[in-house]
Amino acid sequence: MMTDRFFGIAFFLRWQWWYSLGILLLALPAQAADVRVAIKQGVSQIQIGGSKTIIVRDRAGKKLGEIPSGYSHTARKSGGTIALGNVQNSELWLKPTSEGYLWIGNRWYRGDARLFISRNGVSAINHVDIEDYLYSVVGAEMIASWHIEALKAQAVAARSYALHKQAESRNRSYDVDTTTATQVYKGLEGEASSTQRAVRETAGEVMVYEGKIILAVFHSSSGGHTENVEDIWRSPLPYLRGVTDYDRDAPVYQWTKSFSRAELSRLVGGVGTIQSMTPIRTTPQGRIVTMQVAGDRETRQVSGAQLRSALGLRSRLFTVSATGSGFVIQGRGFGHGVGLSQWGAKALAEQGYNYRQILGHYYQNAALSRIGG
Repeated sequence: MMTDRFFGIAFFLRWQWWYSLGILLLALPAQAADVRVAIKQGVSQIQIGGSKTIIVRDRAGKKLGEIPSGYSHTARKSGGTIALGNVQNSELWLKPTSEGYLWIGNRWYRGDARLFISRNGVSAINHVDIEDYLYSVVGAEMIASWHIEALKAQAVAARSYALHKQAESRNRSYDVDTTTATQVYKGLEGEASSTQRAVRETAGEVMVYEGKIILAVFHSSSGGHTENVEDIWRSPLPYLRGVTDYDRDAPVYQWTKSFSRAELSRLVGGVGTIQSMTPIRTTPQGRIVTMQVAGDRETRQVSGAQLRSALGLRSRLFTVSATGSGFVIQGRGFGHGVGLSQWGAKALAEQGYNYRQILGHYYQNAALSRIGG
């Protein structure tokens, strides 16, 4: 039976479900099958190996050598080329045989890899089928034991995000990296049978607005209400609107962090001993945009993003209170607060909503479609 806190969106979610089912009949043009993931960038050396024999080729496809199964070599810069075992070239392409896996750095990966010189070091880009890539992303971004409908919502969001970034990155060497700056990706380590199921059961599905794949950003927990995108990053987008969140059961829904006056003054820096911190500008949901920090030497304005980074806070949704010995920061949520809330998606899934309804709630005005068709 639906609880009171879900009653307010019940009608909308049911309507969005039928709307989305209709949109699924419309197919988008086929997208590139592979996504390019930056595993290592400009490092001094990278360990390379394979579960099966790896064929090493140059940019033109000429075979240069092999790495036998169970062996590894260290790729490093040598002048203007990359040295890998007894192979040396300006660019190397690595392909496992017999559906084997690549060992890059410290993890196993599906797909192929490209090695090249950048940032005065060696970079490794994993070229991997988008669906295989998502097996790992869903498990790295969500907990694999969560409800399958939440995992499916994450799969569609992550697929949409990756393909949106791919469309933006035509002149770069990669589409996404492996961190929270884009999407967390851990290769085989992130996979589970549940994440593979979530990807298979949503194969090719993406969120679109006016025929284009949306910037389907997501975060852990909003602290009760997501934000309009323009209040956090950029100009308005009609599908990234603030909505009520259902993340109250998240362990990061509320949090507290305490600092001594000396510690806070050192971390913020530039004002001397901090006397007070006063919000100057906040988002409609209360996230700090600008904070006035008054010290015994100077008063200056600091952005919420700078404070979150300097103080290691989970979000910009917080208040500051002075105590006898320092300051207490009380906050809510984890992440930027835009788009899909992962803990909110979990709660909705557990209440019986399917992934289409969940996506329709967090990505307002967007619809579900399928690439390739």
